[in-house]
Amino acid sequence: MNLSRREFTSVLAAAMAAGFPLGREATAAQAAALYDVRPTGNVHFLHMTDCHAQLLPIYFREPSVNLGVGSMRGQWPHLVGEQLLKAARLKAGSAQAHAFTYLDFERSARQYGKVGGFAHLATLVKRLKASRPGALLLDGGDTWQGSGTALWTEGQDMVDAAKLLGVNVMTGHWDFTYGEARIKKIVEQDFAGKVDFVAQNVKTSDFGDPVFKPYVIKEMNGVPVAIVGQAFPYTPIANPAWLTPNWTFGIRESEMQETVNEARAKGAQAVVLLSHNGMDVDLKMASRVTGIDVILGGHTHDGVPVPITVKNRGGQTVVTNAGSNGKFLGVLDLSVRNGKVTDIQYRLLPIFANLLPADPEMAAQIARGRAPYEARLSEKLATTEGTLYRRGNFNGTFDQVVLDALMAVRGAEIAFSPGFRWGTSLLPGQSITREHLMDQTAITYPWTTLTDMRGETIKTILEDVGDNLFNPDPYYQQGGDMVRVGGLSYTCEPGAKMGERIQNMRLNGRLIEADKTYKVAGWAPVAEASKNAGPPVWEVVEIYLKAQKTLSAIKPNQPALVGMAGNPGVAAAS
Repeated sequence: MNLSRREFTSVLAAAMAAGFPLGREATAAQAAALYDVRPTGNVHFLHMTDCHAQLLPIYFREPSVNLGVGSMRGQWPHLVGEQLLKAARLKAGSAQAHAFTYLDFERSARQYGKVGGFAHLATLVKRLKASRPGALLLDGGDTWQGSGTALWTEGQDMVDAAKLLGVNVMTGHWDFTYGEARIKKIVEQDFAGKVDFVAQNVKTSDFGDPVFKPYVIKEMNGVPVAIVGQAFPYTPIANPAWLTPNWTFGIRESEMQETVNEARAKGAQAVVLLSHNGMDVDLKMASRVTGIDVILGGHTHDGVPVPITVKNRGGQTVVTNAGSNGKFLGVLDLSVRNGKVTDIQYRLLPIFANLLPADPEMAAQIARGRAPYEARLSEKLATTEGTLYRRGNFNGTFDQVVLDALMAVRGAEIAFSPGFRWGTSLLPGQSITREHLMDQTAITYPWTTLTDMRGETIKTILEDVGDNLFNPDPYYQQGGDMVRVGGLSYTCEPGAKMGERIQNMRLNGRLIEADKTYKVAGWAPVAEASKNAGPPVWEVVEIYLKAQKTLSAIKPNQPALVGMAGNPGVAAAS
């Protein structure tokens, strides 16, 4: 991107207004250089993923706990804080350090401002496309879910925004929770002739036919390139199977190899996998499937500032992961010569709203879409005195609010909340609006539950979810982060065997008894029999917030960890 003098002055002024420490960052020119990614090669891709329907700029705190166990210990993406900065060679206190880590989050968020926002993202996409002829914008999914307006419009606000943004190819995960009919309508009508929805691993349950295109081949600057799609393999396990009853999912490694081979046989000189596997799964797949040049990954929300090269029997594959919430944009430049990729350049750019002017057309469309819901969204429910966030392997402070609400309003001793990775952050002193609440709860199966549960069942649930997260084989990691727990304390040994990770479960200081029954509240049940089991979770939390009025700084209920001392995926104080 070659900035004109006017553009440079605009970016520099925005940087100064945002409080960017230009003197400490060496020179004022470096503020503009954050987005001055000069094109190389002849094949170009832009990549976004897991925006979770966040159309406006937000605050978002990166995790302080992202544990890697076994062979994954100390490897990307399981690095946090100072360990991440060291591995990526990023300067502490810099804008990039704030974008990629939780370090000094409150001060840095106030200094650097909000991140993301489709109007600001659109400005950067347009600039990068202008300097990269034929560049394609790829969307890794989890786009249509995660906000009140997305839920209330069945994802239509995000579909419209994606088309205006210029998305060319997409795959999915949470997007499937609107149900088969809605997905097919969007793909066959809204996206027709504009966006290719690809997923080689989604088949019909009767005859195993492809539900979507497995891949597309596009010609860019005279080079045929294939984009293969991989939807989240465990959608019917992590989300309600009754929402996609006629479709099957899976990793389908052998079919992936066949798909790549077919694309190559049809002339593709470069193959990119648009994946929603999660980064650990992508790293394993890259070591076993040949012929993929680059994996542009999502699902685990890992903002990984450096590309990872994985060797396999056919050569090597580069693996990336582009964060979440519209906070990052990946930029991939390939040099393809004589039918093969000879050079790969990749950058993951943080989207600082104060550094990128809002695109007027996108801003106007977002405003029109929000207008009918603005009063509903902006209603103040309470005020927080501490930072509220969700992201991390265990309870975040906003998770704790949900858990406390479930116990207080539903009359439970213990509460469970899913280990969802999506959800925005709030700074001390901010009002908690209904929009913020919906950012944490906006799903199509929001019902709360109240169950009499035996102690042995409680342990089984924690063990099962723990194995989904900490199984040493990435192909068996089937969900999000650890289930969030309220009222109950416990010890967790992530590196232990299945059935042995959870110990010392206590309620009010007393050990949980296997044969005793406890009253447990929860939400987001995946069983169809639990439809309308109880009021939607946002109603329960709203009652709680309005009663509290002001939330004091919260200490989240996190387990005592065993065997994780010195693990670079956990902050020293966590």
